[in-house]
Amino acid sequence: MIMILGFTWGGTFLVIELALEGITPFWLAAYRIGFGALLTTLVWRMRGGALFAERPGAEVRVNLVAVAAASSALPFMLISWGQQYVTAGFTGVSMASVALIVLPLAHFLVPGERITWRRALGFVIGFAGVVILIGGQAFESTGVALELPGRMACVAAASCYAVSSILMRRLPQVDPVGLAAVLLLIGSAMVIPMALLVEGPPPPVDTRTLWVLAFLGLVPTAAMNLLRVQVVRTAGPVFMSLVNYMVPVWAVTLGAVLLGEPLPPSLLWAMLLILVGVALSQFGALSRLFRR
Repeated sequence: MIMILGFTWGGTFLVIELALEGITPFWLAAYRIGFGALLTTLVWRMRGGALFAERPGAEVRVNLVAVAAASSALPFMLISWGQQYVTAGFTGVSMASVALIVLPLAHFLVPGERITWRRALGFVIGFAGVVILIGGQAFESTGVALELPGRMACVAAASCYAVSSILMRRLPQVDPVGLAAVLLLIGSAMVIPMALLVEGPPPPVDTRTLWVLAFLGLVPTAAMNLLRVQVVRTAGPVFMSLVNYMVPVWAVTLGAVLLGEPLPPSLLWAMLLILVGVALSQFGALSRLFRR
């Protein structure tokens, strides 16, 4: 299941590149989150439609909206917009930085998640990779004028995922499938009005683009989130973290092989440093995992 998740999520950025040939970025995000919300909600309702064990208060509801914004609405729009100017491989490598961004946030916001010397070293090494990723010769991948904002948008999307993972820990006991459905539904309520405001009515799309959009919503957004729930419930969140190492590798490989994307040395160095940083920061948990 981990291999399927890594391959699918790594290939998602390639599919986004294809979708952008036939639709504007915000409407791409809207179609993606809309299709994903429909399928996930259907599965949730078939399972009984349970969500919280106890009726949530106002604070929990506000936190739920914040998680939806940070886990789906904002990153979907940022990635779709950013990939107009960067390669699929770059986007995949930037997503690997999520685990690094979580470290300082968890240190201050999550009890018991203190930064140790090994985590600090991993963060420094990985952060160096992020710096290389954003600047320097890494810009040679496409050469377009708005590449810097595009790269910053992708790294900002990774930051959103990191923030959402912290906020999600503050939620009370909740059904994971129901949570995935509700987050996508709330995200849809954010993305669709934003697409209307920024890009106007949805543009006409050809049959090929519509199939690509449906795939994005149903497979990497809905089905893989349900599979992620299964992995976490059967093997644990530490094992789930192994997907962080697969997504950038698949994104870079598929982008180069299928789309002919260039592989500047700076991109490969950035990926190596980020993955080393993530491995060091998760060394203790991964060691316990492989000793089992």
